[in-house]
Amino acid sequence: MKKGFTLLELIIVIIIIGVLATLGFSQYTKMIEKGRAAEARAILGSLRTMQAAYYLENGIYTAVISELGGAEPTSCTNTHYFSYACAATGTCTATRCTASGKTPNFSTAYTKTLTVAGVFGGDAGY
Repeated sequence: MKKGFTLLELIIVIIIIGVLATLGFSQYTKMIEKGRAAEARAILGSLRTMQAAYYLENGIYTAVISELGGAEPTSCTNTHYFSYACAATGTCTATRCTASGKTPNFSTAYTKTLTVAGVFGGDAGY
């Protein structure tokens, strides 16, 4: 009696491995994008703090990030996954870059916002 696997058994195992790899890869890309969104939340938090300090000194909010003393990119760069902008209401927005190899893994660009009151918003579900 010969010992070993039949061709059918090997094909079934390969199909199962392929399905598991596909599911794993899609979850992996979601987790990577979730980690990149953490960059936006962290920088938006520091922009909120700077907006509050600017308001205490001047009595108004500013839409110019350089006046806040921050070095956050206002356009897409090679070092950040988001570009940042603030409004005169104190709300700051992070827009996901789609240029220079920073394209989101699963969809088009999205935004995250943070108000002066500390409320996050935007397009992304995380």
